[in-house]
Amino acid sequence: MFEANLFGSPERHIASAYKGVTTQSLYITMRDGVKIALDLILPQGTAQGTKLPTIVIPTRYWRSMKLWLPSPPGKSPQAHRGPVADFFGEHGYAVVVVDARGSGASFGTWLYPWTPTEIADNGEVVTWIVQQSWSNGQVGAMGISYEGTAAQHFATINHPAVKAVIPQMIEFDVFTDLVFPGGIFCDWFTKAWNENNLSLDHGNLPSSVVWYLRLLVRGVRPVDEDKDNSQLKAALASHLHNREVYQTFKSITYRDDPYSDLSITIDDFSLFSYREKIERSKVAIFGWGSWLDAATADTVIRRFINFSNPQCAVIGAWSHTAEHHGSPYCPPKTAPVPPLEAQWQESLRFLNHYLNGTTEELLSHKVLFYFTLGEEKWKATSVWPPAGTTSQRWYLTENHLLFQQSPTTETGADSYTVDFEATSGSTNRWHTEMGEPVIYPDRAKADRRLLAYTSPPLLKDMEITGYPIVTLYVTSTATDGAFFVYLEEIDETGKVIYITEGQLRAIHRKISTETPPYKLLVPYHSFKKKDSSPLIPGEIAELTFGLLPTSVLIKKGHRLRVAIAGHDKDTFAQIPTDQVPTITVARNKLYASFIDLPVLT
Repeated sequence: MFEANLFGSPERHIASAYKGVTTQSLYITMRDGVKIALDLILPQGTAQGTKLPTIVIPTRYWRSMKLWLPSPPGKSPQAHRGPVADFFGEHGYAVVVVDARGSGASFGTWLYPWTPTEIADNGEVVTWIVQQSWSNGQVGAMGISYEGTAAQHFATINHPAVKAVIPQMIEFDVFTDLVFPGGIFCDWFTKAWNENNLSLDHGNLPSSVVWYLRLLVRGVRPVDEDKDNSQLKAALASHLHNREVYQTFKSITYRDDPYSDLSITIDDFSLFSYREKIERSKVAIFGWGSWLDAATADTVIRRFINFSNPQCAVIGAWSHTAEHHGSPYCPPKTAPVPPLEAQWQESLRFLNHYLNGTTEELLSHKVLFYFTLGEEKWKATSVWPPAGTTSQRWYLTENHLLFQQSPTTETGADSYTVDFEATSGSTNRWHTEMGEPVIYPDRAKADRRLLAYTSPPLLKDMEITGYPIVTLYVTSTATDGAFFVYLEEIDETGKVIYITEGQLRAIHRKISTETPPYKLLVPYHSFKKKDSSPLIPGEIAELTFGLLPTSVLIKKGHRLRVAIAGHDKDTFAQIPTDQVPTITVARNKLYASFIDLPVLT
């Protein structure tokens, strides 16, 4: 596919074959009579009889917008995803952007994410595509976030025309990856996402949209034949029956709790539940994620180790939309590495190989490219964990120090009264899911609210690549609580640099002996009701859980830090709500709390 040291280099550039695109917006009717809106974007000036491969972008967030001013000639109507349709159109692809049932200008009702009905609709879109005179019969799908998961589901419909998908920045397991990381409700994101969806479904821009865009946008774009907007009005009226998600998610505690009154659970619309269908399709996957974007890097790794499909996997250091570099070792809002167009160029090479009959060379059946923070360098591996990975244990010890030597004292513990004002900020890995840059400033001040343990200066460089796993022996004055663990670096100036984090709700602490629903590289917590284990105040409990994966180079002379919190106020729900717990972390010979770091040697 691409060499790690050539990612985005000028010699990889593929010139466009066309200049400009044309756009047609229309309805196609589904098997049950519901009309789905789509934009068909074709290269401008294609000769009669030309057969084109097709990329579908399925969306929940308006396929395109109606502007107060006319769109520039030769350009596709824009939405939030930028000129990606123009790029692929000018490189010889038909691009079909589809409003999901119950959203945009499409009719119908949206009940929950990626319903079987929505997936089946996209199967009918593929059937429609291959019947068109301009189609070469080869179809792929791509998208970011909700659109990326919808694109991944094109592999589940098992349509013979679908050959490749490019899912970017998505969740493998909706429960653990975004809504309940570590079993803790991600209140901020779920509420913000719900509010945005409700606004869009009623034909309005969300309140979070910048003011100047509001001056330009009239609303969702109607189809071409809908001159008086009557069909659009009828479609928006049908959206009044859409289900909201915030209160539904908020009512859930366990993985096996029902989702609303629909006789399903969150697992039923999680990607891992579709593994058999996806593998059976043999569809090639070009999956993208980021170390700094919720759990999207975790998704890339779990799909890579669980699915047998041909895969090119990429983990960068981007914001959710990959428009900004998210590495905490670079200034905020730095340009992405590589730039967006270079990312599209690599996607183009992938699609050319599978959809366009070209001889674009791929490296292997499976390869994962990852970006090492701090070193700011791309690397590649055909296996995960990468060859040469070993586990290095660091203990929490007296005087708030972190050492590789285990404690020798018979007693020793540190008490911490939970600070409900503690936060990882409002530009963190969870907030970028709403499209903003991910920025972690110096955490020295934030850490004063936490229980922190710091190592001596390192004697040599250390590369941490993989999943850190923490074990804490704790007591609490409450029967439940949220435990956040941050892995950080302190440079020679005293700046505290965020690396990664993990969290666990105390009632979910039991490590299950059952077979997990997919291969994991961290301890398995089922998050099911039967495994609930409330804390007994004053009684010691073991909490062992994985942090989100990372790849980072810690330089010689810098220090490691493990910081423990009981809340993240700008992101997660408070646990408990009726008291302020005091927790005690043991650090002695009998109960030695520690973190295992995956170190590349």
